[in-house]
Amino acid sequence: MSIKKTIITLAAILLTTLIYSDGFIIIERDRRIFPPPRPRPHPRPIPPHFHPFPLEVKTHHVTTTINNQLSETNIDQIFHNPTNHNLEGYYLFPVPPGAVIKTFSMYINGKETQAELLDATKARRIYEDIVRRRQDPALLEYMGQSLFKARIFPIEPYSDKRVKISYRQLLTKENGTIEYLYPLNTEKFSAKPLHDVSITVTIKSDEIIKNIYCPTHETDILRKNKNHAVVAFEQHHTTPDRDFKVYYNTDNKKLGFSLLTYKKNRDGYFFLSLSPGYSSSEDEISEKDITFVLDVSGSMAGKKLQQAKKALLFCVENLNKNDRFEIIRFSTEAEALFEKLTPANETSREKAREFIDQLKAIGGTNIDEALTQALNMKKQSGRPYMIIFLTDGKPTIGETDENRLVKQLETHNIAGTRIFTFGIGHELNTHLLDKIAQTSRGFRTYISPTEDIEIKVSDFYSNVQSPILTDIQLKFGSHVRVSKTYPRQLPDLFKGSSLTLLGRYSGHGDADIRLSGNIRGITKEFRFHAPEGFVEHSKSHADEFIAPLWAARRIGYLLDQIRLQGKEQELVEEVTHLARTYGIITPYTSYLIVEDEEQRVQRRQLRPEDQTLSRITDGTQNVQRKSREDYAGMKSKTGSSSVQAGKEFQQMNKAETIAGTRPGAARMNYTDKEGTQRNISQQVRNIQGRAVYNTGGAWIDSQVSVQQRLTPKQQVHRIQFAGEKYFQLLKDEPESAQFLALGKNVRFVINNTIYHIYQ
Repeated sequence: MSIKKTIITLAAILLTTLIYSDGFIIIERDRRIFPPPRPRPHPRPIPPHFHPFPLEVKTHHVTTTINNQLSETNIDQIFHNPTNHNLEGYYLFPVPPGAVIKTFSMYINGKETQAELLDATKARRIYEDIVRRRQDPALLEYMGQSLFKARIFPIEPYSDKRVKISYRQLLTKENGTIEYLYPLNTEKFSAKPLHDVSITVTIKSDEIIKNIYCPTHETDILRKNKNHAVVAFEQHHTTPDRDFKVYYNTDNKKLGFSLLTYKKNRDGYFFLSLSPGYSSSEDEISEKDITFVLDVSGSMAGKKLQQAKKALLFCVENLNKNDRFEIIRFSTEAEALFEKLTPANETSREKAREFIDQLKAIGGTNIDEALTQALNMKKQSGRPYMIIFLTDGKPTIGETDENRLVKQLETHNIAGTRIFTFGIGHELNTHLLDKIAQTSRGFRTYISPTEDIEIKVSDFYSNVQSPILTDIQLKFGSHVRVSKTYPRQLPDLFKGSSLTLLGRYSGHGDADIRLSGNIRGITKEFRFHAPEGFVEHSKSHADEFIAPLWAARRIGYLLDQIRLQGKEQELVEEVTHLARTYGIITPYTSYLIVEDEEQRVQRRQLRPEDQTLSRITDGTQNVQRKSREDYAGMKSKTGSSSVQAGKEFQQMNKAETIAGTRPGAARMNYTDKEGTQRNISQQVRNIQGRAVYNTGGAWIDSQVSVQQRLTPKQQVHRIQFAGEKYFQLLKDEPESAQFLALGKNVRFVINNTIYHIYQ
């Protein structure tokens, strides 16, 4: 290649270099400083191995304070130039809708950089101009937003540039819910992971803060008091691929309601959160009865029993005033400490300590007698009763058939007692434990050989220590019809906890929700009303995360039915369809999707180029083999694969974050054709409530295969990237911007029309 062509190529590549973050730097020019030229007529040639590294982000720190819905966000970023060239560019910050820039600070050679604010119309022209010059189309995502712009020169070799910017925004409250969004969808601008990312959101309110949840990221939520909370997120060497969202609601009522809905086509999706608040008074906490059932068979000898005894002591010491309790040890036979539910006073606690200290591991496993005895305890009306059941084995004495044993326990459980099962190790019948928890509306927990039993049990007990509202029932008004709600059976509400319900709805109109439940034996009713709470059509995509969260819970429920009740082809087909549509990619669902697509291609029901996951996993035989083994192993009643499936399906059943929708992702790593380490679950984006797959050379909307199945001969509209028709589509169909922002080779569906963007 000639020197001239090389320089032109290099300049073109540098022009496309975008540096990420909510604010990013676009490199316009390489101001390279060459050494003094030798006496020759031509410029110094560029080394053939030269590669234009993009800038790196060393730190990206965000601190936000929200006072009664007025938020102030402060951003501190450090960009690093790892090249030996002087670079020139612009710092661009797409301003969130409704936000007002407060301060901006960047110093170059000791002088503060000046910046300008462009309105949405001028910003759009800049975005489109960058695309026309073959820039990364990812900027199209910010269509409709104003733009903050500052020129940066020089960006010296091996130097840092620090940018500080802050903005204020008045947050709106809809259906009792306040949303805070920070644009962290940055992976598309990044050639390397961000070194250090942190977001801290401090919430203060004159009203009591009830529900707080972050569906997009795993966060720590620290409640300082009833009017003050902190949400914290931190990661290192990461490539964020979604915006950061926090939702919360405030009021001074006994029970907090928060409702989010998302609807684009037929039936909509809803996310309902209920919370009694951070601080509940003593007279709001129900006096409870609880029985601890502990396996002391021979297999529990050693470390397992020692940890279980410590966990049991923790629970006994933390019983509430006026609680009643019992302890049942079982091996070959069951033995109760008091033979009745006994008040938790100092005398009974001391007897419990002595009983626990003397526990020894010996004999068989009589689950039948132990749980029957616990269920037959004489209960008191109006007091919630729960059983915490710990075992590391399968039933070997008494009734050992899992189906008959579960049926027998159901017969004894006439009072609706919650049974929370803890399976220790791998040599146990997961089907039995899961069915017991499922039929009693309890939870299941599995503790691997490397985990600490004491920590797992004590953490769980701390969450269920103080019941607030039990036997919950929900009724929705006449404007809408709700269906496919998860969890299928509503659990109880405890102090400091919340309950989230996801489902589908048809119709639209006011949200008129009535909730009833027992507080200290008295039935109470609460009402939540929000005009137009169930929307007819969502005006934005802010709440599109609800769709995949619902799908994950639905899939978790269906996989449990397949695993525990036996394979049904209809259920398998529904899991496959839901997983592909919403991007719920796990080792189990990926196996089903690949198998389905390969069969449909062979039957000529699907064009090879319209495959989603099959194209990603092409050649990754090791991942496919592991997924096949996981799917086969989930049907086992015992062993590590069975325990793994039980844990991961439970995670999906309770999913409240996007991370919770993809359990087992760590087992889906592979190496692509270029030798880059990747993960299959990370090759999926959720746009407008559905999945789009990165198949290497193209992005494919999951709806393409569905659309072609409905209308096999439907014409595909081919549009060249950055051509006239490309920008006309952007103008005619504004929602296409989210798909166009993915890249230069995209196939997607808008308004039942298939578009193919090609370069």
